[in-house]
Amino acid sequence: MRDGFGATPALRRAAPALSRGVAQAHRDRGPGEVQDPGAGALLRLRQAACHPGLLDPKRRGEPSAKLVTLLEQLREVIDEGHKALVFSQFTTLLGIVRDRLDGARIVYEYLDGATRDRQARVERFQNDPDCRLFLISLKAGGLGLNLTAAEYVFLLDPWWNPAVEAQAVDRAHRIGQTRQVFAYRLIARDTVEEKVLELQKTKRDLAAAIISQDNSLIRNLHREDLELLLS
Repeated sequence: MRDGFGATPALRRAAPALSRGVAQAHRDRGPGEVQDPGAGALLRLRQAACHPGLLDPKRRGEPSAKLVTLLEQLREVIDEGHKALVFSQFTTLLGIVRDRLDGARIVYEYLDGATRDRQARVERFQNDPDCRLFLISLKAGGLGLNLTAAEYVFLLDPWWNPAVEAQAVDRAHRIGQTRQVFAYRLIARDTVEEKVLELQKTKRDLAAAIISQDNSLIRNLHREDLELLLS
């Protein structure tokens, strides 16, 4: 359940400066400082791996390797008559995807923590043959959704707890699903996303801190862990 792709030239140029910013912020924080500026810098590294528009709203219209890869795969899913779920932690990233789908006049549904008419959106996705995509905030869409019309699931950014990702995939794997479900995790190669996956395997608490921006754990990063994230 992994689909890797190379970072864009713009991301490769920006990432070293962001990485240096994380390291410098971590070194410069004062004793007893509650807010570690390195936490924000790590968040920016994760955002940069997704799309430059997460760092600068003026760049929402630019391409990113992750966005291009996703849209190509979604087009293939639609052309073959299938339906797909798209999950992300970043509602801004989902908003950028929505911009592209609107521009291409592709019908979809959307759900995040502020969505009120959840069931109506679920029923439309399940029953409307023209609505083939459902974009869902990973934090908001994990529970209580039965989306068995989907045969494909795309996870746009890594979550520290594989159980949360599995829960998202299970929205399509409910009772009544008679078809095989294919799940893809889109990971940008040579970025902090790969490092978070490595930490998932050995240091889940640390990976959780990076995703949730838990400053108490990030402040106490060991040098070798920080070097892994920035390497």
